[in-house]
Amino acid sequence: MPQLTIEGLGSFDIPHGKRLINAIIDDAGGNQHYSCGGNAKCTTCRVQFIQGEPDRITEAEKTLLSASGLDKESGVRLSCQILCEHDMTIRLIFPKPPLKSPPHPSDDIQPPPVWINK
Repeated sequence: MPQLTIEGLGSFDIPHGKRLINAIIDDAGGNQHYSCGGNAKCTTCRVQFIQGEPDRITEAEKTLLSASGLDKESGVRLSCQILCEHDMTIRLIFPKPPLKSPPHPSDDIQPPPVWINK
């Protein structure tokens, strides 16, 4: 099982392949924001990697990070577009709380991922 360490919250064993956003919410009890429901349409679920940033990225994540200018910030990624496949250490970023209560993110990455190298 990969280990997820969240700065200020602790370390947690996460089932291999679980979406990072759901690992933060369900396994670590973190207060992760996700205005769009985890569908790569906003950037409220972003985190900053301290260690273990994945080498691959979805096209949806890359496009959104680039359009919002967040691709220039070191280690900033969207937790809704990442699978827990190895040990990671992250910092939660809280840009603003969601204006509505979106549904819990699904177990599968949405939109269906097209993986590319970062």
